[in-house]
Parts: sequence; C-alpha cells; structure tokens
Amino acid sequence: MWGRRLLVGAVLLSTCCLIVSGTNSTKKGRNFVGNVDVVNNITGKLGYTVNEFAQKVLTSGLTRVFLPLVYIIVFVVGLPSNAIALWVFFFRTKKKHPAVVYMANLAIADLMFVIWIPFKISYHLNGNNWIYGEGLCKVLVGFFYGNMYCSILFITCLSVQRYWVIVNPISHTRKKTKIALIVSVTIWIIIMLSTIPLYLYDQTVYVTNLNITTCHDVLPLSVAAYDMFNYFLSLGIGLFFLPAVLITVAYALMIKTLNASITDENIGKKRKRAIMLIITVLIMCLVCFLPSNVLLLVNYGTIKETHVGNVYAVYIVALCLSALNSCIDPFVYYFVSKDFRENVRNTFLCRSVRTVERMQISFSSMKYSRKTNSYTSSSTNTKTSTC
Repeated sequence: MWGRRLLVGAVLLSTCCLIVSGTNSTKKGRNFVGNVDVVNNITGKLGYTVNEFAQKVLTSGLTRVFLPLVYIIVFVVGLPSNAIALWVFFFRTKKKHPAVVYMANLAIADLMFVIWIPFKISYHLNGNNWIYGEGLCKVLVGFFYGNMYCSILFITCLSVQRYWVIVNPISHTRKKTKIALIVSVTIWIIIMLSTIPLYLYDQTVYVTNLNITTCHDVLPLSVAAYDMFNYFLSLGIGLFFLPAVLITVAYALMIKTLNASITDENIGKKRKRAIMLIITVLIMCLVCFLPSNVLLLVNYGTIKETHVGNVYAVYIVALCLSALNSCIDPFVYYFVSKDFRENVRNTFLCRSVRTVERMQISFSSMKYSRKTNSYTSSSTNTKTSTC
C-alpha cells in the first residue's frame, strides 16, 4: 500500500513544480503556478495557492513517509556514531596528525547537521507544515547545504593527505598538523560565507489551499529560477566539481602507486585490501554527493528555462543519499584508520589511555629466555582501569 503511494508521489513530483509566483501564468498551454490571495494571520506573510499537482505532492507518501523514514535512520545512526568518533578524536587519540584533524572536523560537521534533523523529521511527519518560524527554517536549510559542501571539502583534504602519506611516508611533522588546522579553519570560514545567501531569502511559504507553511519546498518563481540557480551553480562548481576532481585524481594515483609496489606476496595482500578500501570510499563519495549536486543544478536549470521543476522527485531522493553520508562517515574512519579502530575498542572495553600505554610497554619489554624456555618481563603492571 505504502509502495503504491510512494510510486504515485514520485510520478507526481516528476510532473509538477513546487514553485509559485505573484500572478497566474501560463507557458506552453500549462498552468503551473497559483496566485497571492491570502495573508497568514500567524506570520503576517502573503499566502500562495499551488496547483493540483503540487497539492498531491505535498500530501503524498513520498514526502510524508519516505523522507522522514530516511532522516530518522540518519539521526538514529549518525548521532551516537559521530559522538563516539568525536570522543575518540578529542580524548582518546594522543597523536593529532593531519588525518585526525580532518576527520575530527568532518565529524563535527556531521554532528552539527544531525542534531538539526529532528526538526526536518517533524516537518515531514506534520504534513510538510513548518511550525518553528522563519529563523529556524533558514538555519535548517543553511546547515543542510553547509554540511554537504563542508563534508566534500574535508573528504578532499583527507584524500590528498592520504595520497601524500603514501608517496612520502616519513613526512609527518608538527608543521603539517598546523597547516591542517589552518586549512580546517579556512574551510569553516568558506562554508559560513557561502551559506549567507540562504539567510537573505524567506524560506517559508504559506500555502493557502493546503493551510500549511512549507520550508524551502515552495519558493517564489523569481527566487527559484534566477537567484537560486546562479547561487547553486557557483557552489556546485567551486565546492563540489573541483573538489570531486581532486578526490578522483588522488585516489587514482593512490591505486597506481600501491599497484606498482606490490612485489612480496604478504605485502601484496595488504595492498590489495587497501586498494579495495580506496575504491569503496571513492564510490561512497560519488554515490552520496554526485547525484544530489548534478540534480540540484538540473532542477533549478529546468525551472529557469521552463518554469517547471520536473526532476524534483529524483532531486529530493538524491538529497536523502547525501544526508546518509553523515552516518556513513564514522564507519569509514573505523575501516580506514587503524588507530581509530584500536581507540574505539579500548573505549568500549573501558580502558584508559594510560592503561593502554602501560600494557604496550609491558608487552614490548618481554624477553625470551632460552634457559627457562619462557618469556620474562621487566614490567608486570598491566591492570586495567575503568574509563
């Protein structure tokens, strides 16, 4: 039953446009917008009517069931996993090398996005009716797109840094960690500046014939067709396509370097596993971010040319995929970083950092005695302490 409703919702989304303008308009014989006719008593803003297709979209199972279900999964998985990742990076990781700096910032970005998701879940479950005011809607939209581009930039930094480590394995210095910190601060400044335009436009629209207030789903035609198109085109080129090229090149060079160094059979197995991991991470990045950014431009480009957003269904599904990245990242840290895996295990085993260090010293100081045919240790203090 739900499957049929979702299918109907997807078809409707692909044939309608969630945009409005100040007057009734017709293009190529199609009536695609409504008119301003009512003032919302609560917000004091003008109300817009939308056509029959848009009404069915805003009441379909795709927006009221499928989207909140995906965001619930992102929240339930992403909140604890990113919180644990931050705990490990800040309190369990002793050596703050560049990769740790980038991964910690990526976890912060994901966590800042995840904590706002309950508002989006509530919005969709409430029939796409936003009840939290214009300010919170702008913040939600800003964090949504800001997180996507912030994640792309930090993943790019991680990719370039990992390639540099493979090419120059003895290049870890304090200076490089400072550079990583400077790069991270620069990225945060870029993201904050790039999301400012989202706060300059009203993101909420009162739909009179449904008696709901939408958040970013319905926009005036002049804003959606021109301002948003130019804005997202700039973001797409500068903050996605160029970084995506760098990520792809970095991973391709990593695979080439690792393949060329496969000689010993045992080392070869490890290198092959590393290559498979690199390919997996690359595919994950492309699946999460490529469709959403391409369809983002296609959606607003179509609105600009035809005033009809006929790819909106695929576009919002792609945005869900980009949101899933926030709960996938911590598992990538786990498989990519050996130190991260060990710190997570020690955290769940309730071992303190000092305890782990004592255990490592104890094991490393054990010596084999040929006379007694056994191991002797100069340190026996291996008691574990609670976290």
